[in-house]
Amino acid sequence: MGTVYAFFADGFEEIEALTAVDTLRRAGLNVEIVSVTPDEIVVGAHDVSLLCDVNFENCDFFDAELLLLPGGMPGAATLDKHEGLRKLILSFAEKGKPIAAICAAPMVLGKLGLLKGKKATCYPGFEQYLEGAECVGEHVVRDGNIITGMGPGAAMEFALAIVELLAGKEKVDELAEAMCVKR
Repeated sequence: MGTVYAFFADGFEEIEALTAVDTLRRAGLNVEIVSVTPDEIVVGAHDVSLLCDVNFENCDFFDAELLLLPGGMPGAATLDKHEGLRKLILSFAEKGKPIAAICAAPMVLGKLGLLKGKKATCYPGFEQYLEGAECVGEHVVRDGNIITGMGPGAAMEFALAIVELLAGKEKVDELAEAMCVKR
């Protein structure tokens, strides 16, 4: 099994980012937290500091299985401006490999044209950036190789959708029971 690469920048939404990373690691998935800033320490939207595992420039992503973009502002805007990440996302999309984005981060996918003709969700007010998408008001939407989430309140459901995609429904059921997640 490959690696999930989660991309962080200053202003990331802590609940979305850390819920996903923690849940995926509990599922036994390999997750690397990647800073897209020059510093490996990033500070969340609510002043939580985090030491990332690696910096973008020090990764080759040869074993990437899924790309994960947490929301939060200005974190998602920083992800959107990172040329290396944008190229990686486009390469992933060309190969039909899975990409997950939550809150404001689906705008990155929308601006790249990857949501055209797909159902998607995002934080209210960011629909304008989901170019060509059918915006639905669901907490989590999976359409083909793309999973989108609405915001902090959808963080656990979003994380479990990723686990289901990569590790199956049995693993989701196991985790939900162990973590007392009501479904």
